[in-house]
Amino acid sequence: MPDRPESTPAEWLGDLHEDFRSAPHAEPAARTLRPPRSRPDRKRLLRVTPLVPQEAEPTFADFGVHPDIVAALADAGIVHPFPIQAMTLPVALGGHDIIGQAKTGTGKTLGFGVPMIQRVVAPGDAGWGDLVKPGKPQALAVAPTRELAVQVSGDLERAGKQRGVRVLTVYGGRAYEPQVETLTRGVEIVVGTPGRLIDLAKQGHLDLSQARIVVLDEADEMLDLGFLPDVETLMSLTPAGRQTMLFSATMPGAIVALARRYMTQPTHIRAMGDETENAHTVKAIEQFVYRAHSLDKVELLSRVLQARDRGLVLIFTRTKRAAARVTDDLVERGFAAAAIHGDLGQGAREQALRAFRHGNIDVLVATDVAARGIDVENITHVVNYQCPEDEKTYVHRIGRTGRAGNTGIAITLVDWEDMPRWSMIDRQLDLGIPEPVETYSSSEHLYAELDIPTDVAGYLPSAKRTRAGLDAEELEDLGETGRSGGRRGSGGAGGAGGRAGGRRTEGRSGGRDGHGRDRERDGRLREGSRRDEGYAARGTSATNYGRAGGDTGAGHQSGPGAGSGAGLDQPRRQRSRRRTRGGAGPIDSGTSGGSPSRSDGDAGPASEPRLRSGSAANGTSDSRTRPESGAAHSEHSERADSVDASGARRPRRRRRRGAGGGGAEADSTTSTGSE
Repeated sequence: MPDRPESTPAEWLGDLHEDFRSAPHAEPAARTLRPPRSRPDRKRLLRVTPLVPQEAEPTFADFGVHPDIVAALADAGIVHPFPIQAMTLPVALGGHDIIGQAKTGTGKTLGFGVPMIQRVVAPGDAGWGDLVKPGKPQALAVAPTRELAVQVSGDLERAGKQRGVRVLTVYGGRAYEPQVETLTRGVEIVVGTPGRLIDLAKQGHLDLSQARIVVLDEADEMLDLGFLPDVETLMSLTPAGRQTMLFSATMPGAIVALARRYMTQPTHIRAMGDETENAHTVKAIEQFVYRAHSLDKVELLSRVLQARDRGLVLIFTRTKRAAARVTDDLVERGFAAAAIHGDLGQGAREQALRAFRHGNIDVLVATDVAARGIDVENITHVVNYQCPEDEKTYVHRIGRTGRAGNTGIAITLVDWEDMPRWSMIDRQLDLGIPEPVETYSSSEHLYAELDIPTDVAGYLPSAKRTRAGLDAEELEDLGETGRSGGRRGSGGAGGAGGRAGGRRTEGRSGGRDGHGRDRERDGRLREGSRRDEGYAARGTSATNYGRAGGDTGAGHQSGPGAGSGAGLDQPRRQRSRRRTRGGAGPIDSGTSGGSPSRSDGDAGPASEPRLRSGSAANGTSDSRTRPESGAAHSEHSERADSVDASGARRPRRRRRRGAGGGGAEADSTTSTGSE
């Protein structure tokens, strides 16, 4: 064995270091210097990494979802569940009660929709023949608004298409007959609003005795004071051992405590994001808050609508009248806008929403009826034209953008009078904007923050008016229970017919009560029209006609007793009693109007007051006899009809309401007009 060179350890390490620096491939030498204990860690890391790749995500199939449902979702481009869905599916598929809370736009609908579709028994399933009442609803989903009910029903139909699950949407504003016919044929899932659901249940068409799954979407709204009695009624119609699931983006503690009354050991699932983001609002939504003057809001809004890379815009107002007014202003400025609010008929509401989804209009002005759950793709901006009522409304409003992983912009315009309300919202949501910047349509920071070109004006240029508009969307005939819904003005706000239809169909009574009121009102109008035609044929107005003796025509008499001018401005009071009693004959045209006459010409004591009352026609102005004149109130003349032949009873004198003119002058005027 050759002798090793004699050198100290330091010299040997120095030579090795020089060799390491001069070597062309120094990596092998570096490996030899690593401590041996590092190699097992490296081998373990290399061994684990290929088994769990970084990009692997769970799919719906990993949670035991039915293959037909997985295939239907895949056809719609939905493969991987969102966090709220991944957390909900294992619990919901086991039949347990759930209180689910997640931010807006994170897929809560499929979180309860997939378990509903999987747990019901479809007509082609093996257990269909074992059902007690085949074809009766096995699951019920209740939504606060019609638009949300339609959207939830569409999602369920898409997910259960290949499995053969039948879904029915039930809500007001549509005819009863198609919904009743579908229930008669049989359905597995019913989605609807409380009013129409209760109506059909009371009529015996909707049987909820087999509904083993009940879902309250937007549960905080459903358990509010307005809907709570209806929800209790619906819950009483379902079996006691049902599975109850509640979902919403906002779930106050009081609502959770109230919800537990209808649930059995519920699991509270919250998918609100990590600790680095706001616990209430979506991280992908960029929020801007401006203090704006009410007279400058439309000008400011017209510039916001001309921002670069703007898609669809949803504008929220607090009142229906404000929504109609803003829509009209925007249409006048050249924007393709439409309105959706409670005063519109259901046909007009669905027409506006379809036009918004299809891109025929790019601006939709809505009240909070569209703030809950409405999911429209490519909404880039949400504008709170008026400050929301509370923090829950704010969260749901801005949640219409930034959905399903997309980004969005939320703009809130706060008026001076709304500052206390906004301070409360900011404090509750921890937004960090307690004092919004005072902003006008000419403020430079508005253009810089929202990427608005500096050369835009308050009107959209003609070259950019490329949208087809609301009229390009067909107004569907829904067989509405109220009057035909329409829109007011060019922007789509509701007219008189639409308002009547909207109000009548919102309540539990649907359109039945509305039709009754319409028939009663129309009957009165027709009766009044015929009466007016009769007045015109006689040559006198309705007011004078009613005070000059009623239907007997005292107002068009001629003679000394035609009547005085006292009380000509009194409103006519309709009477249904007969004007002659006790066998009295018809009113004599020669006597004062409203006074009974004797066909036999009796000249007894009772006739003396009547003779004296005729002195007004001779030019005298005796104040004692003026109330007994022919133009006195019809009620007074009716009292005079009851005087017996002896003249013992006399009518009670009434306070004079006329202008105080002379009887002769008024009598001549009345007679001349009637002639």
